[in-house]
Amino acid sequence: MGFLAFLLIGLIAGAIAKAILPGKGPGGWLAALVIGIIGALLGGWLGGLIFGVDLGGFFSIETWLLAIGGSLIVLVIYGAITGRRRA
Repeated sequence: MGFLAFLLIGLIAGAIAKAILPGKGPGGWLAALVIGIIGALLGGWLGGLIFGVDLGGFFSIETWLLAIGGSLIVLVIYGAITGRRRA
């Protein structure tokens, strides 16, 4: 998977994760991109470690689920570190 495809997945996964978690999340589209990229990396690493699945092609459902799941984890950790309340 190319670098631009990875950035696109990160942006979309970060935006989906921010839409799933209620409340005011951090920043705008740039924050969603960073959270999505970090989440995709985390999701790919955890997917390979726990399930034996890694980030495959752009149109792979496993890739999208791992990226979105990782982004959700990153958002929860970010909220816990910064002490932001979700309401």
